[in-house]
Amino acid sequence: MEPFGVLGVDLSPRDLRETAYEILVGACRSSGSGRRLTYVSNSNSRDRSSQQLSPLSSSSSSVQRSLSTLELDASAVKELGLKARKKNKSDADRLGGAASEVQSNLVRKRAGVTVGELVRVQMRVSEQTDSRIRRGLLRVAAGQLGRRIESMVLPLELLQHLKPSDFTTQVEYDACQKRILKILEAGLLLHPHLPLDNSQTAPQRLRQILHTASQKPIEIGKQSESMNILRNVVTSLACRSFDGSMSDTCHWADGIPLNLHLYRILLQACFDVTDESSVIDEVDEVLDQIKKTWVVLGINQVFHNLCFLWVLFNQYISTGEIEDDLVFATEKMLVEVEKDANSTNDPAYSKILCSTLGLVLDWAEKMLQRYHETFYRGNLDLMRSVLSLGISAAQILDSGKKNKELDVACSRVDTYIRSSLRSAFSQTGKREGHLEQKIF
Repeated sequence: MEPFGVLGVDLSPRDLRETAYEILVGACRSSGSGRRLTYVSNSNSRDRSSQQLSPLSSSSSSVQRSLSTLELDASAVKELGLKARKKNKSDADRLGGAASEVQSNLVRKRAGVTVGELVRVQMRVSEQTDSRIRRGLLRVAAGQLGRRIESMVLPLELLQHLKPSDFTTQVEYDACQKRILKILEAGLLLHPHLPLDNSQTAPQRLRQILHTASQKPIEIGKQSESMNILRNVVTSLACRSFDGSMSDTCHWADGIPLNLHLYRILLQACFDVTDESSVIDEVDEVLDQIKKTWVVLGINQVFHNLCFLWVLFNQYISTGEIEDDLVFATEKMLVEVEKDANSTNDPAYSKILCSTLGLVLDWAEKMLQRYHETFYRGNLDLMRSVLSLGISAAQILDSGKKNKELDVACSRVDTYIRSSLRSAFSQTGKREGHLEQKIF
């Protein structure tokens, strides 16, 4: 299931994940949160003295503001009813329920585990890759002091500042260069923020450069003519504006669906890497960091809500439909998406909304059209949520017809009842026919 559309370029999940991580690290550094932030448990966040347990805790006002923001954002996810990863039973038996949680928090604080380090692990990024990305960003920052991430084309800067010595082998370096060039192709040529002007030479020039680079690596360096040409072409494409003037903001990763694919990867970091049906304890802190990429990816609250809805729903499906809380959370998230849908007239958003809710509706209807087989007395709450998802999705998709909400709901419920009854009778008839064959 893919609601966002295909990228049309050969980028592996690992390629996209590494690119998303580069954007996240770069955005956090650019926003002034590049320092190590020590995780502070929500349950103990009001007890500021507990921060002294960690030698890495900072008393700077910027860090304190970040922690205060995290506390405020925490309620948003709690309202969805998401549950953290279940504790290991042996640990619970050994420490006791409350004692186990306290012990976990104390160990985390003393170890100085940061939100950034947690995200790295959640995104399956190696320490070697993380170190390389940060070295590259430091070199970029050293040459462009005070320049924010939205005013640069990050892949282009990393392409110039990452060195072969940063990699274990030349093969890894060449692969990284190819990945960066494919990202530029996807963001500037295939899915640009603004439609390309065929009368301009820059798009064709970039295609020629990318074709040449696919056969022979580009020479990297400040004095390299090929690098200077690439920089000029990329900048002319990334800094375009609606009125034709050059913008201070670079657009290279905010075209649909590239930005949505990258943002979905970031949101998936909220799920425990060891138990993908559960969110991590620090989900609110991680979301706070992820939202700093909005300025690069062109994401706003409306797109965030829609992407988060899909991630919650898809996580339920991909993990074998075992954690019903994900369905309940999806249902609650759909309430916010419905509000957005009623107040948003963006054609691009509407297209993604229809494809996303279409997949949700298809799944819900398959469940409801045979609900006699799917639901029973022990999971009626799940049935209620699935029914709510199906009806709400149908109403949003059918929103062009005024005053039809009740008609849609009644029509859908009637269809589900009739379909499920036919299926139940059909199954009963087959069983009786099979029994008669055995008797005679």
